[in-house]
Amino acid sequence: MIQFEVTVTVEGGLHARPAALLVNRSAQSQAKITLSKGDKQADVRSILGIMTLGVTQGDKLIVSVEGEDEEKVASSLQQFFEQSFESE
Repeated sequence: MIQFEVTVTVEGGLHARPAALLVNRSAQSQAKITLSKGDKQADVRSILGIMTLGVTQGDKLIVSVEGEDEEKVASSLQQFFEQSFESE
């Protein structure tokens, strides 16, 4: 399992559009991906789950990735957060 911390830089936090982008990015992998904010956790494949975390700009999240391609997925997601959800 790989875990890393990210800071949300997207204006408005993880509202519907960025949550959908994150779900779409994560759907390309079979790895189990979880976002954690404080004591709350959400499966990254669930838009509703992500939105119920109440993530705002500046919040820090822990991203956990577990599976066969976890290194590739973790790197891709970390870059996605660093680029404020802009595509490569």
